[in-house]
Amino acid sequence: MPTLPADTNEVILRLFVAAAIGACIGLDREVRRKPAGMRTHALVALGSALVTLVVVRFDPKALHVDAISRAIQGIIAGVGFLGGGAILKAEHEMVSGLTTAASIWLVASLGIACGVGQWVAALIALGFALIILIVGGPVEGFVHRVATRRKLPPDAPAP
Repeated sequence: MPTLPADTNEVILRLFVAAAIGACIGLDREVRRKPAGMRTHALVALGSALVTLVVVRFDPKALHVDAISRAIQGIIAGVGFLGGGAILKAEHEMVSGLTTAASIWLVASLGIACGVGQWVAALIALGFALIILIVGGPVEGFVHRVATRRKLPPDAPAP
């Protein structure tokens, strides 16, 4: 029976954490019935981590920082198109889906962080992201209600 390389557990852990982090953010989107939910976010983070891992571990002697940079740029650009698909222009010139698009971009970045083993940065960013997603909506609603009561136009400077 073939044995697995010594770093297999590390690879599995990086991929698992990336998928779990993506799922956490996606769960918020799922609960709010947004177009991209838990599975989409988990898959974007997992795919980003996998591409990053493949590039980082391909051949350490032949690897240049340039190759890693190009892979990361490709991930971010590709995910930008996916996020763009979540943005919709509805009636009355209302645009929706921007937060979902931003969260898709973020989970790609978190996947990259997991792929290169930056656990602390990924987990701290996850914490901040969840705070923003959970608390941000009510804060935006409050600000909107206050602005509406004062009848400020949307582009008016703050008092």
